[in-house]
Amino acid sequence: MDIKNQDRENLFKTIYKIATDLVHAGHVSEWDFKSYVLGTMFYRYISENLTNYINECERAAGNKSFDYAKMSDKDAEKAKEAFVEERGFFILPSELFCNVRAKAADNENLNETLESIFRHIEESAKGSESESDFAGLFDDFDVNSKSIGETVAKRNKVLVELLNGVADMPLFSTEGVKADLFGDAYEYLMGMYAANAGKKGGQYFTPADVSELLARLGTIGKTRINKVYDPACGSGSLLLKVEKVLGKENITQGFYGQEIDLTTYNLCRINMFLHNIDFDKFSIVREDTLLSPMHWDDQPFELIVSNPPFSVPWEGDSNPILINDPRFAPAGVLAPQSKGDMAFVMHALSWLASNGTAAIVCFPGIMYRGGAEQKIRKYLIDNNFVDAIIQLPANLFLNVTISVDIMLLKKSKKDNTVLFVDASGECVKVTKNNRLAPENIAKIVEAVANHAEAEHFCHVATYDEVAKNDYNLSVSTYVEQEDTREKVDIVKLNAEIAEIVAKEAKLREEIDAIIKEISNEQCAMCNGDENE
Repeated sequence: MDIKNQDRENLFKTIYKIATDLVHAGHVSEWDFKSYVLGTMFYRYISENLTNYINECERAAGNKSFDYAKMSDKDAEKAKEAFVEERGFFILPSELFCNVRAKAADNENLNETLESIFRHIEESAKGSESESDFAGLFDDFDVNSKSIGETVAKRNKVLVELLNGVADMPLFSTEGVKADLFGDAYEYLMGMYAANAGKKGGQYFTPADVSELLARLGTIGKTRINKVYDPACGSGSLLLKVEKVLGKENITQGFYGQEIDLTTYNLCRINMFLHNIDFDKFSIVREDTLLSPMHWDDQPFELIVSNPPFSVPWEGDSNPILINDPRFAPAGVLAPQSKGDMAFVMHALSWLASNGTAAIVCFPGIMYRGGAEQKIRKYLIDNNFVDAIIQLPANLFLNVTISVDIMLLKKSKKDNTVLFVDASGECVKVTKNNRLAPENIAKIVEAVANHAEAEHFCHVATYDEVAKNDYNLSVSTYVEQEDTREKVDIVKLNAEIAEIVAKEAKLREEIDAIIKEISNEQCAMCNGDENE
């Protein structure tokens, strides 16, 4: 195992122990406790990030022994404005994670201290370009919640353990500070908590393998894009998987996302920072994407990746204004009120650049249902926007047992065909869920890139073929599944049966002869006894 993987394995083992130990310290659920663990990790990260930045600047200037953590608050305050402009935030030396943690065990007002520090961090960005990125970031970190302790003393005990636990996380590699370890820690914790949180946790989390597949499908033939957008960004895993696939330097204008849930919105912003994305390289906003899209001035986007909520209710045709919305109007009909899936599809298409790709996870029902959804499919096909439909294996998502689809949208296609891929068998079993192994992802991406026929796996359908099928986009309509049942040679089987029957008849004759012989012998013995 190389050093990098060893660091990661050690990190995950430590995280698991700390996270499971801490959750038992109070009465809060595992899923809700994630906000405390991740919030503390974020506090540590920005403390060390700022300290390292200032130390490097000072040491480069010749002050080799300089340590910001030992600087007085009064002296540090003089450079606050410059630090906010450069880093987006400011933390006084006395309020750095390392200094607060060192005194935490003896601080009877630790809850108030942390509350004040978190407020100061958020306020430090007010009036600057980073204000929206820091506002309310610690809202879910309630240091006065009775769920972590009935009394102040008990709550502070949990907070001390929390600070110590995060401090003990090996978030430094053997080469020094590594931002990617903070990102790995975040993803590991989210996955662990979401897996144990039932339906509540699943909505925050797209599995890493699915995220990677979407990122790779959306960037086929590209090594560089201008910006990436997710209209239902959750905790940001899809956006950041694109960063991992292409490299941060190859996403020139940054990351954009919108999320309606407050907790998830905060988690996404924290996730951006923990993955070392600078405040001026991302814009994550909180609002209802379908009713109040917030990135009009930033669209169109070269890449859109999304796993929007399945069958989410929305206003639909009960709101007379929506049919005139430029995102939905072209189809001439709105997605049903009870199922907003197609509204997300139309939103993504509307904001997609002419040279871009949208990769969207879809509930399978939208591929074949009639009514408004069929009319929207007809619009998409008639205007040649659908590039591919991929059917994924079942049990890939937390608490979603069915097989879902990926829809790929493009505005500048080379022809008017649609590729249908049956990837329902492309997976490996991991505990109770299926997972996409690297070879599974590679096979699916290659199929989409080649856009060619492959028996029982993918089919290139013409426009006429799709139209003839009433614009049904279900993969099973176009790709015939392989018959894995054992083939039986009827002629050979009949011959074998006949041979068995013949042998049985012969055996029956032999048995009957033996029985007759035994019967005759018994009769002879009986006659002999009578003569005597």
